[in-house]
Amino acid sequence: MREPTTTSLYAFAKINLGLHILQKRADGYHDIETVFHRVNIFDTITVERNKSDRVVIQCSHPGIPTDQSNLCYKAAEYFYSEIGYDHELHISIEKNIPVGAGLGGGSSDAASVLRACNMLYGYPLDDNMLTGIASRIGSDVPYFLQAGSACATGRGELLEYFHLELPYWVVLVYPGVHIDTKWAYQSCTPNREAKNVNLKSLIQDNMLQPQTWVNALRNDFEPVVFQNHSVVMRVKEALIKGGADFALMSGSGSSVFGLFQDEVYAYEIAHSLSKTYDVWTTPPFFSPESIITERKAGV
Repeated sequence: MREPTTTSLYAFAKINLGLHILQKRADGYHDIETVFHRVNIFDTITVERNKSDRVVIQCSHPGIPTDQSNLCYKAAEYFYSEIGYDHELHISIEKNIPVGAGLGGGSSDAASVLRACNMLYGYPLDDNMLTGIASRIGSDVPYFLQAGSACATGRGELLEYFHLELPYWVVLVYPGVHIDTKWAYQSCTPNREAKNVNLKSLIQDNMLQPQTWVNALRNDFEPVVFQNHSVVMRVKEALIKGGADFALMSGSGSSVFGLFQDEVYAYEIAHSLSKTYDVWTTPPFFSPESIITERKAGV
């Protein structure tokens, strides 16, 4: 049987259920602790072999670079370097995840390219080899190679996957502010006291007690982002006033999500904020696999 020459994958966004910046490392990175969890917004990545003698990237978003600075290009380049082939790939990105929003869109896209390349070439690389390549591309990229939620430590590449079902409506809001991740890390102050908090246990043990999250779950990027971009803080305040049981900025920002037990409150605030910002709603107990199955079935 001939190997396929084209495949399309959904690259889902993530939110961070807590994000602690523990310390700056000797290599210039920071040690962190966070929990990654996917939500219902995704890019569509289509990868095709043999369409050219080089890596070519097309993107529906005019602001996304299509040269070697694109993480998808780096993913293809590293993959070819590992297997010893010449470049021969066409990558199409249908972009829905906003850029500089703390949702891991670029990282998710790059991981999808790695997975697609591995499939199109007959799976020459095992999971450990793919993870090694992903770590070279970016700290968040390894997470998107596998399904599920994960507790991330180190610079974000040390992953403990686990099953996490959120019994909440997730209202995700992008205020239209691009936050540079490098700037955010340079500007934040490490929270050494956070070393005493186990995010995974905190989340799992208090899943139905969101008030505990309010008191204990933090994103250490929030102070510096709120100080420099007050609109992000106003979005968080709006979600809380709109009935969110818990709200937090995702990643280095600027997206903010709110968790709602009440569906009516969730849709009312989503409708209100959508008049000004980009808003997405994820249902309780969401899994990306359900969306993939529905799309394949034409639902």
